[in-house]
Order: sequence, then structure tokens, then C-alpha cells
Amino acid sequence: MKNKTVLITGANAGIGKFTALGLAKQGANIILLCRSKAKGKVAQKEIKQIATGSVELILCDLGDFSSIRQAVAQFTKMHQQLDVLINNAGLITSSFGTTKNGFELQFGVNYLGHFLLTKLLLDHLKAAPSARIIHVSSMIHQNGKIDFDSFQNRPRQYGSMKAYAQSKLCMILFNKELSRRLIDTNITTNALHPGAVATSIANKNTSRLLSFFWSLGKVFFISPQKGAGTSIYLASSPKVEGVTGKYFDNKKEKKTAALADDNELCAKLWEVSEAFIKENKIFV
Repeated sequence: MKNKTVLITGANAGIGKFTALGLAKQGANIILLCRSKAKGKVAQKEIKQIATGSVELILCDLGDFSSIRQAVAQFTKMHQQLDVLINNAGLITSSFGTTKNGFELQFGVNYLGHFLLTKLLLDHLKAAPSARIIHVSSMIHQNGKIDFDSFQNRPRQYGSMKAYAQSKLCMILFNKELSRRLIDTNITTNALHPGAVATSIANKNTSRLLSFFWSLGKVFFISPQKGAGTSIYLASSPKVEGVTGKYFDNKKEKKTAALADDNELCAKLWEVSEAFIKENKIFV
């Protein structure tokens, strides 16, 4: 990974930070894409202590299209190419909320923000000799269903984990469609389940009850360091050179939900996502 440039979203804590640490140890130049400046600075300082390459911080709110565009503009000023993009950031919310652009929060941050970020960075990825895109999804995508109306409209009853599963299924569908669209390029794209990881994802923006049970469950979960293993593997291993459009768990290829094999659904989600972006005057 020496001299390769890696951009990781949500890299200030949890899986994202340990992914950054692992790839920094291999000599990669790391770019932390974080919403919080304070938390990003702390992570940057920690990673710099073990890094042999550079460690940069770019601020970005994945729930705000203008923020994503500004982050990409900042990246462009410093870099011509990107070797690895890791779409890692994610959140869980107990109550219905919307992004700055009016999308259901989990769909907007976990998926749509990454969709826009990826599209804006494609030329930089194509400029690399061989580039990789990695999507941190979840096995919970198996429980997901796509309800296009829910992307913008408030439901009568908001299901937190239902929305989370949908957002992670969107990542899987995105990965499949992206692999088809990039088939004749130098870019591969793969998705993964990191495992049941003891992060604080369900201790933020959630009800006391959900946070309580999540905290209890952490006793049985794997560490964020171990949870970063498959992300690091997909970013760096020669064993997956040229592998694209696949889904991995514990560094092994696994089957996705049957919905991910629906090419029409994959294409429709892509088209709807592009329409959302254009409606918000972010042209790609």
C-alpha cells in the first residue's frame, strides 16, 4: 500500500479508524473524511503516530450535498488520483429525521451521500493504475426491502432497524450496479459485512432502550479492530485483485440477499438516486 492514497469516510472512530490505522501501517497515504473537526483531529494525531505515509483530514457531512461537493473540491486541490475509496460511515436513528436535502436520515447518510461522493470521485479513481471501491454494508441487508416512497416521506410509524436494513441493502444494490457500469475500467467495487462490532453506532441518536440493549450486546460483539479486518483485506490484498461486484464476510465471498440479483431494481435505484441528486442541483 506504500504511496497509495486511501480515502475513508467516518474514519474518526470505530471500524473506520481501525481501517485507517491498519492501512497506515502498510504505508498508505490516508485521508480521513469526518463530520467532526475535533474528533477528526484526535484520530489524525493518533494515526500519525504509526503512519509512514501522510494522514490528512477533510471535513464532510454526508447528509449535506454541498458539504460533499466542497470536500471533493478540497481533495481535488491536493490530489490527482485516488487508489482506494472506503464508504464506511453510517448511523442508526430511533426516530424519523431528514438530511439537509430532505431525505430520510439513514437512507441519506448511509447510502445517498456515499452515492454522490463516489460519483464525484470516479475520475480520480480512474486516474489510478488500479483502483478499488469498498462499501461497508451489513448482513442485516438480508432483512431489507426497498420502499422508494420512504426515501423522502415520513411514515406513519418509523421503524429504526427497518430503515437501517434498507440503507444497507441500498449499498449492496449500488455495489452491484456500479460493478456493471465500471466493468471496462480499472476500478473494482465490492461490499462487506464487518461482523457484529462493538462500536457506538446504536448509542447515538437512538432511544434509551435501544442504546441500553446495544450496550448489553457489545459484550458478545467483536472489537472494532477485528471488525476492520475485511475492509483492510479488500483494500490491500492481492487475492482480490480484479474481483468486483461481490460481497464479503470475514474475508470470504458470501451470497447477498436475493434482491441484489434483481438487475432491474439495481438500475432503478441508480436512476432514482441520480434524479435526487439532480433535483438538488448537484450535477455529476
